[in-house]
Amino acid sequence: MTPARGRGLILGAPNSGSGKTTLTLALLRALSRREPSAEGPVHGAKSGPDYIDPAFHTAACGLPCVNLDAWAMSPDRLKALAAGPGLLLIEGAMGLFDGAGLAGRGATADLSRLLGLPVVLIVDAARMAQSVAPLVEGFARHDSGVRIAGVILNRVGSQRHTAMLRAALAPSGLPVLGAVPRQTDLALPDRHLGLVQASEHPDLSGFLDRAADAAASHIDLDALAALASPLPAHAQPPPTLSPLGSRIAVARDAAFAFAYAHMLDAWHAAGASLHPFSPLSGQPVAPEVDAVLLPGGYPELHAGELAAMRGVWDSVTRAAERGATVYGECGGYMVLGQSLTDAQGHAHRMAGLLDLDTSFATRRLHLGYRQLATDHVPLAGAWAGHEFHYATTLSARGTALFSAADADGSVLPDMGLRAGTVCGSFAHLIDRASPGLSQTATAR
Repeated sequence: MTPARGRGLILGAPNSGSGKTTLTLALLRALSRREPSAEGPVHGAKSGPDYIDPAFHTAACGLPCVNLDAWAMSPDRLKALAAGPGLLLIEGAMGLFDGAGLAGRGATADLSRLLGLPVVLIVDAARMAQSVAPLVEGFARHDSGVRIAGVILNRVGSQRHTAMLRAALAPSGLPVLGAVPRQTDLALPDRHLGLVQASEHPDLSGFLDRAADAAASHIDLDALAALASPLPAHAQPPPTLSPLGSRIAVARDAAFAFAYAHMLDAWHAAGASLHPFSPLSGQPVAPEVDAVLLPGGYPELHAGELAAMRGVWDSVTRAAERGATVYGECGGYMVLGQSLTDAQGHAHRMAGLLDLDTSFATRRLHLGYRQLATDHVPLAGAWAGHEFHYATTLSARGTALFSAADADGSVLPDMGLRAGTVCGSFAHLIDRASPGLSQTATAR
């Protein structure tokens, strides 16, 4: 039976900080709690490389959230991940037309073109009145392939302020779907990589309900849902990263939370079994696994606890000694090293499987998409990925894992390390490199 074809809508904004995340969560919660749901299942997606917002999406509506990355993913991958029944709300990243590199590839607007979905523009109107008109009209006219279907005014100050904004936008003919007042209790806490993780929010359910109440009171939910367009017909995605093994231990806890669902799902679909374990809880790697994944996360916040879990790292070492692939991304890569120095300057002993020492005592931002290539099995080939961390590498000795280039194809220093079956880097792999990338990186 052919799966039901859903509909989708993109929530974009002129710039970061406009309130996209909070309003997306509010709408997901408000629409999903309507009984019966006229839209079918309501679920979310996040534009670009992001691990934290998807967990909030899932909490808001109870359904998994996917990443849709127009820079790193092939068109077939994007269409396949977006396909499905119900109403899909896609939260944009940064400003609507902001992408990577000089060409701005991978912007939320690219998703709109590729998936054929309209955009509802969320405007932070706190510090403007009539000037909202040229702003919105400029976005509406900028690209004929991106349809602005409506506007939500956010952080309005009063009924009079709302009336001024609506009057200014009336000549544009764009529907104003709602005007949401400023609410100080609808702010999400953050830390250096973005929002605090959903699992750490002290009252997430209460926050989501308050946000949904605000959306239901100030946004025309029926009019918003009616703007959604059909999603592309389901497409079979191309092969992704081959499973690291047939039985893969996957670290999952507050220190290792940044694993892409589409990657894990692809491994499972390929026949691999996934075996979660928690290093923070002292859970060792099961002896029957033939691969270990240590995803990114916040190991620097738990460095002392992780250092004390010698039994866990001994089990990872034994897995490597019997030939299992051990792969670490970003935080997982740091933990595979000799030491990790926390923000207070205290050095903590790590797994010791790579000749690597890292530190958070002096923070330095590393951010951007990466074109990567390696001949190291099972990662052999060209990849699209991203890097986002504040760690400093004190020393890294050995054979590099990846050759690397940035989003524009400019060559970067080699990334990561490999030693036998153990490997890792600061990069997060997203998809096999597509023909659209310049592929300056060559197999290392």
